[in-house]
This record gives sequence, C-alpha cells and structure tokens, in this order.
Amino acid sequence: MLLSTTLLVITVVFLASLVRATFGFGEAVVGMPLLALLPLDLHTAISLIGLAGLTVAVLATATGWRHVDRPALLRLAAATAVGIPVGLGLVTLAPAAVVTAALGAFLVGYGGYSLIRPALPRITAPTWALPFGFAAGMLGSAYNLNGVPVVVYGSLYRWNPETFRNTLQAHFLVSGVFVVAGQALGGLWAPPLLSLYGLAVPAIVAATVLGTIVHKHIPAERFQQSVYAVVLVLGALLLLTSFRG
Repeated sequence: MLLSTTLLVITVVFLASLVRATFGFGEAVVGMPLLALLPLDLHTAISLIGLAGLTVAVLATATGWRHVDRPALLRLAAATAVGIPVGLGLVTLAPAAVVTAALGAFLVGYGGYSLIRPALPRITAPTWALPFGFAAGMLGSAYNLNGVPVVVYGSLYRWNPETFRNTLQAHFLVSGVFVVAGQALGGLWAPPLLSLYGLAVPAIVAATVLGTIVHKHIPAERFQQSVYAVVLVLGALLLLTSFRG
C-alpha cells in the first residue's frame, strides 16, 4: 500500500475516533464513507473501524467507569446479545442500502425535530433498554450500526453528558468485543488490517485524549443539542452512502 494511502487511512481513523471520543458514538458513520473513497478493501475498512471503536471504548471506559449507568448497561448488553443472531439473518432479507436509507431518514427526522422542538417524550421505565438493546445487536451484527438505537435511547432517557458518553462507551466495549470477534472468525481480517491498525494506534490514542478534552469543554446545557446536531449530520451521511450504493 502506498505511503500516501496509509496516511489518509490513519487520518480518517483519527477523525472517526475523535468523533467517537467526543460524543460517545459516530465513528462508523464518519469513517466508513471516507474510507470508501480510498483504495482499501471493504472488509479491511469495516474491521479497521471496528478495532478503532473498540480501542476508544477501552480507553474511555477505563477512565470514565464511575459515570456509567450500570443497570442500564446490563440490560442493553443482554438484549444486544439476543439481537446479534437475528441481525445475521436480517442481512439475507433486507438489502443494506434499504436499511441504511431508512435509518438515515429516521435520524435526519429525529435529529431535526429534536433541534426545533427538543421537548420530546422522556422514557423512564428501565425495561425500555431491552428493545433498544435488541435493535442495537441486530443492526450491529448486520450493518455495523449498533450505535443508532443506543444513542436514541440515551437521548430519550435524558442521561447527563457524562453518563451519556461513558455508558455508550461501555456498551460499545461489550458489543465491540462480540463484533470484532465475529469479524475475525468470519474471515473479514485481510492481511493489511493488523499493520494498518498498528500504525493507527497512536492516532486513536491521541484522538481519544483530544476528544475527552473537547467533551469536557462542551457546556452541559448545550450537549444535548450537540448530540441532536451530530445525529442529524450522521443521518445525512447515511442517506448519501445509501444513494451511492
């Protein structure tokens, strides 16, 4: 692989990891469209973003564990595990472009509406974590989009910024282990992957440190609006990706 291509891949991984470290989600939707522009095998791109997300989750959870909503995490993780095999079956039934477009449209609508009228209904029952966790497992194993349901759940549950970011990271740590293991066992780990990941590790660590600093400087009252704005942008990126496909 050319040196220029390698540097571009590392730059994309840095940007994706920075978004993930700052807001707790979004690395796949940011990273995958950008990597698709480069001469990189799709399986390698998917696995690289998966490893980067897992690395950010490990680093962030290690320092922010005290802010994690642990009961919600347990319910989300249990439901996610149940949804993973369902998602593997979903791949054969629903084309990725259709699901991606539908999710993109939903996120654009959800994010846009929330920015205009942020007083959405608040969910308080702990059992709401189960359907959202199930959807995360299903979409994660099928399309690497496990973050979407958990982000919506966290915003509707009205977690404070620290709980929102760190509970998402902890959930992605748990689900990321399953996803990365599945990718490895499923034969998605092409030869360039580990060398690219090794070269990208310093960028991932730097992005995690920088993202943590940026997160702490976002005023609490503006964090929710920032999340909605990011959701809106990510939805638009999903729509563009589906149309390109």
